[in-house]
Amino acid sequence: MTTAADTFAAFLDALAETLDLGSEERARRLHLSRFHLDRVVSATGGEPPERMRRRLLLERAAYRLVTSDQQVVDVAFEAGYGSHEAFTRAFAREYGASPSHWRRHPTRTRIEGPSGVHFHPPGGLRLLTSREVTPMDLMTRMIEHHVWLTGEMLDRAARLDDEQLDAPIEVPIGTIDDDMSIRSVLGRLVGQLAQWNAAVSQRSYDWGQERGVSVTTLQRRLAEEGPAFLEQVRTTVAEGRLDDTFVDVTCEPPRVFTYGGMIAHVLTFAAVRRLVVLGALESLGVTDLDAGDPAQWVAQPA
Repeated sequence: MTTAADTFAAFLDALAETLDLGSEERARRLHLSRFHLDRVVSATGGEPPERMRRRLLLERAAYRLVTSDQQVVDVAFEAGYGSHEAFTRAFAREYGASPSHWRRHPTRTRIEGPSGVHFHPPGGLRLLTSREVTPMDLMTRMIEHHVWLTGEMLDRAARLDDEQLDAPIEVPIGTIDDDMSIRSVLGRLVGQLAQWNAAVSQRSYDWGQERGVSVTTLQRRLAEEGPAFLEQVRTTVAEGRLDDTFVDVTCEPPRVFTYGGMIAHVLTFAAVRRLVVLGALESLGVTDLDAGDPAQWVAQPA
């Protein structure tokens, strides 16, 4: 027996393939009347199918505005609007600014909807999941280790005075950080997690909050941002979405990244920064963290 949930799932599959087509085509593909399909989708997803489609088209249009050089009028026509004016009114209603203005100062691409279905670039749909995430692979374990080790380094740093925390670290590692000290590099380690959490949620990020703050403040931020980032990684890995993309509005200009690329970036640059802090701590006699090697951590049961 086909349930409402089954029909809704089939509708989403059809919608992903026919986003630019009318509702009659989707009903035909699902062998349902338009009336019955509208009723089931509205009851299951919390919004009428055509309203969902218009919202997804606007989300796709916002993505086009920040990732392409298309003229606004071309984006409008692609989104199914017959005129620039109609598109501008609809876009401003959802995003609070005209398409041209928003393109120069983008904020988010998602529009809140009760169904939790959103446009996922480059061309798919994604339904938020409420199922429990259980898979744990190597990448997730490495992120767990990174969050744990950052916390341990902050614990050791809390024993140092301001002079030790702010003493320059002279390490020739290129240009990933300027004016390094234990405090500043720990600030970037915590800030990196906060920044990517903001990027995935399409929120702005205050880069100034990383500099000159106390170790206690960094510990509090890590307690918030570390678990949030880890949960994001677990969910992405479990759902097989490492190749999905998102728009990072914390960059100037905004850039498009994959979730897998983001995780690889965090692990790569965090490893360098951790070694910098660990070396500085060892020079001050703090040696109980060894080299922060994740080998044994990863080998332990989850």
